[in-house]
Amino acid sequence: MTPRTSIRAGALAAALGAVVLVPAVAAGPAAAATTPTVSCTSAKAGLAAKLKQDITAALAGRKGTVAIGLYDRSTKTTCTLRATTAYDSASTVKVTVLATLLWDAKKHNRYLTDREASLAKAMITKSDNNATSTLWKQLGMTKIKGFLSAAGMTSTVPGANGYWGLTQENVTDEQKLLKLVTARNSVLSDNSRAYILKLMNQVVSSQRWGTPAGAPSTVTVHVKNGWLQRSTHGWRVHSLGTFDGGGHDYMMSVLTHGNSTMSYGVTTIQNVAKAIHKDLVPTTSGVARYTPTSTPSEAHVAVPPQG
Repeated sequence: MTPRTSIRAGALAAALGAVVLVPAVAAGPAAAATTPTVSCTSAKAGLAAKLKQDITAALAGRKGTVAIGLYDRSTKTTCTLRATTAYDSASTVKVTVLATLLWDAKKHNRYLTDREASLAKAMITKSDNNATSTLWKQLGMTKIKGFLSAAGMTSTVPGANGYWGLTQENVTDEQKLLKLVTARNSVLSDNSRAYILKLMNQVVSSQRWGTPAGAPSTVTVHVKNGWLQRSTHGWRVHSLGTFDGGGHDYMMSVLTHGNSTMSYGVTTIQNVAKAIHKDLVPTTSGVARYTPTSTPSEAHVAVPPQG
């Protein structure tokens, strides 16, 4: 090929390249249209549409990335948003740690020791990190992964090097866990489930924020929250909650990151929770709805120095 022919070929390639760019630019708006939206189904007429509308409205204008899982056994209602997106767990993994401890004790046909019970209570009700680290180390990766496998939590990846707060979790797996905790199954014994729910019901008031917001006084609340700030994705703020009473039995997981502050993430979660409680359990004016603390707190989770 002569230099002149080569130049012409190059010009032709460049021209073809320019042509190829046109569809790519045109595809921009179509890509934007694929932003995840809330998806709901329900056996109760009209409920799915109302939940989708109200949850979407609660998220309107909120910054950050939010994942939502909702399941109500009484109306066979499910809502999801970004159900497979992975998040750093922060302290929400503590429910998994307790479930693993109880699952392993059941396998060995034994009760928890007084020391284990004390550590478990501190871990859940006060979100004590030292207690969590002690139990995490005692259990070890084999048992933790064994429980995750038994529970079908196939997308959950335990944090490496003792950094349990960096466990990767998603809404799908957290909802699987809450379903195990709230109904009879072959993974957790009835006593184990009752124990987990008892401790989640005894969380200190300063940590009872998030998914309980707006819950009617006719239902019993069980909650475990978590938050963590890192150099990427800003603040992770999460809340797991189960609720039963008044003819309802439902659970929700709300995981968020990209929040500018902890309080911003808490507000986003509570806006979603209020919409869900209102739609699932309509109440008369005489029934009080739960208002969480105005000064939410949680235990800081240890992360690697690089953040």
